[in-house]
Amino acid sequence: FAAKFIAQRGFAYFHEQSVRRGELTGVVEELVSGKDVLEAFDAQGQACERFRDVDARLGESSFKAVFYSSLVNPTTRFVNALVYAGVGIFGALAAIAGTLTVGGLTAFLSYANQYTKPFNDISEVLTELQNSFACAARLFELLDEPQIEPDRPGAIELRGTTGAVSLSNVCFSYTPGRPLIRDFTLEVRPGTRVAIVGPTGCGKTTMINLLMRFYDVDAGTIAIDGHDIRDVTRKSLRSSFGMVLQETWVKSATVRENLTLGRPDATDEQVKAAARAAFADEFIERLPHGYDTMLNGEEASISSGQRQLLCIARAMLADAPMLILDEATSNIDTRTEVKVQKAFERLMEGRTSFIVAHRLSTIVGADVIVAMRDGRIVETGTHDELLARGGFYASLYESQFS
Repeated sequence: FAAKFIAQRGFAYFHEQSVRRGELTGVVEELVSGKDVLEAFDAQGQACERFRDVDARLGESSFKAVFYSSLVNPTTRFVNALVYAGVGIFGALAAIAGTLTVGGLTAFLSYANQYTKPFNDISEVLTELQNSFACAARLFELLDEPQIEPDRPGAIELRGTTGAVSLSNVCFSYTPGRPLIRDFTLEVRPGTRVAIVGPTGCGKTTMINLLMRFYDVDAGTIAIDGHDIRDVTRKSLRSSFGMVLQETWVKSATVRENLTLGRPDATDEQVKAAARAAFADEFIERLPHGYDTMLNGEEASISSGQRQLLCIARAMLADAPMLILDEATSNIDTRTEVKVQKAFERLMEGRTSFIVAHRLSTIVGADVIVAMRDGRIVETGTHDELLARGGFYASLYESQFS
């Protein structure tokens, strides 16, 4: 009972210690990754103060955890000593009274030692056990998090996609009770270029995430060629899209391996043709080893714009039947952007394309422009039609060119 009383409190502090350690690790990672911003705004003092605060709370919980766990062994030994003394005193009185022999008393004392020895041995390692249990509890919290729902039994493979996309009464929210997308309905014919515009936070990129099944809709349906995307395998769905995002991602590998991420069997000629189409071949050829240059290593350092050109070339090489461009030229200079837009024009011919853009000059030629606000479609039409209406899209467009 003494061990249990102390161990329960020790475990609570070990669990708190594990939580604080994770919090401290997160703070360190955040501060290191944002080092340049902290220095630019002269916020090193605030960062250090935040680190000291989390570190102090970690130290406090660690001290209490070790203190309580260290009490277990001395306390159990003290209780065991009291038991031994009680047996000795009671046995001595019984021996004097003649109801117990000296040999019997010796046997009882030996039994008392044998009985208490396992408790003493366990209490010696209780600190490590408590720490392990607390860490295991954190691990099980992670393991108990809901997993991505697997493909449904009998899910079909998308093959020979024509690019007909239907969104019917789509609703979605990241946080329950706070809807973001509401009653979104749109019919997209094969080969149509759809531009999605609207203010920041209106749900443009979220719609792209729903198309790719990075998230599943809360209500409504999204269908491609008449198939609900929840009845289609994720692999075949995502391989049907070529995608260029605003956030560029380049892995630690050669330029060639980065370009062939979506098409590993591409030949050297196909890789170079895609790079030329994306106007990335010029800077690639200037790298120390050309297409065999390791990126994110000591041999090469490329800019954000060059990374985005690589991502564009990657999408061109994948040659998927549908295309998603989410601010795909945001990091590129204006002169190169004009060239890349022409390459996109060629790439989008005959393909269903979804274009998210804040610079409205880049989507003037879209077949359909969808203007969103607060998670809803407020206007649809061509550029000229929406300007003629003088509504929400017209105000957005004129605000950029007034």
